[in-house]
Amino acid sequence: MGASGGGPTPLYRFYRTATRALVPLAWASVSRKLRRHGVATERMQERLGHASLPRPAAPVIWFHAASVGESLSVLSLITRMGQRLPDAEFLITSGTATSAELVAKRLPPRTRHQFAPLDAPGPVGRFLDHWRPAAGLFVESELWPNMLVMARERGARLALVNARLSEASVRGWLRRAETARFLLSRFDLLMAQSTRTARDLISMGAPPARVVAGTNLKASAAAPPVDLIALKRARDGLAGRPAWIASSTHSGEEEVVLAAQNRLLRDSRDLCLVLVPRHPERGDEVESTVRAAGLTLSRRSRGEEIGPQTQVYLADTLGETGTWYALSPIVFLGATLVPKGGHNPYEPAMSGCAIMAGPYRDNAADAYDGLAHAGGLADVKDAETLARQVALWLDDADALEAARAAAKAHAASLDAALDAVVGKLCIALHLDRAAP
Repeated sequence: MGASGGGPTPLYRFYRTATRALVPLAWASVSRKLRRHGVATERMQERLGHASLPRPAAPVIWFHAASVGESLSVLSLITRMGQRLPDAEFLITSGTATSAELVAKRLPPRTRHQFAPLDAPGPVGRFLDHWRPAAGLFVESELWPNMLVMARERGARLALVNARLSEASVRGWLRRAETARFLLSRFDLLMAQSTRTARDLISMGAPPARVVAGTNLKASAAAPPVDLIALKRARDGLAGRPAWIASSTHSGEEEVVLAAQNRLLRDSRDLCLVLVPRHPERGDEVESTVRAAGLTLSRRSRGEEIGPQTQVYLADTLGETGTWYALSPIVFLGATLVPKGGHNPYEPAMSGCAIMAGPYRDNAADAYDGLAHAGGLADVKDAETLARQVALWLDDADALEAARAAAKAHAASLDAALDAVVGKLCIALHLDRAAP
């Protein structure tokens, strides 16, 4: 399948010219953010297309993701693809320091990470000249015009995987129908998370024969790793006390979670809440919120341990959710009590947790609905309903075990579709016969 959909549109030509002129301004912004996170200067230069690693002699298959969730969602896909393609090498690009740090801890064999080039002709051209990918797989909603067009111009075959688009994004693209059709036609295969997204892509101009409604790749993600030493220390600190987890919380949710903890402490005075903010750099802010709620805390980033008086353990560190899921299987998943759209519910499900979530789930609506239908996810909407559900699972071991088993079984059933995804990608992108 070759690209169709006409030639570059006036809007795309304007974008290409504008991005060339805006590189200094964009670089000033992204380099400042990376520097704040302690990223080395050599690695920061990757955003300008200057590779910090040599290109391997083997064919390179490139995955581009936006940030943490998208990057982690493709690791199992890369692992499975690597088993089918033993001579291939893999490259993941993303834009944030957090994603780089987490991905580095979980890289599959023959895989390396680089920061994505700014979407301007200079950085993208340098990136492509160095890596010369045989194929590019863009994750979820990563439709960067220069990356797509220039990669196709250099002969890379392209796929959009795990595609999802917000209603606002679809409306915006429909107002630019000619350009949307031009960009979407660069793809050889577009794999949508749902039938709704598949219909949206076709309405935006994607060639219908190249669009398939696939499986949510986040269902195929491995359970997050567990630090056994940290887990033992946390269990020793609890000394048999019950605990529950509030994971990946955002501003506006901590107040609700802490109000629920105060309600629960009325009946269970030894209960500990492990509070895991989505962004660890908010630790000082979240600590102030905990203290304002009148609760005692210990803070992970300061090396403090859970003690007999710890009512809240503030786990303001990166990449340790798997350890906390192993500590307690009762998990509230954040970004759902505030309009953030929800985070990947399959990670706690694959870890064997029973899950609670609020009403804001647009980012993965099908995933939440599937887990709820299976019996592995409970709906909550405020401090009262959250406290009630935690109390139910604390008091009823059979109900907790049923919810845990349902969540894990549902996620595992979807993982079986991963081989079919790999097969479709290898055929559409000609990966079984990719040349160096």
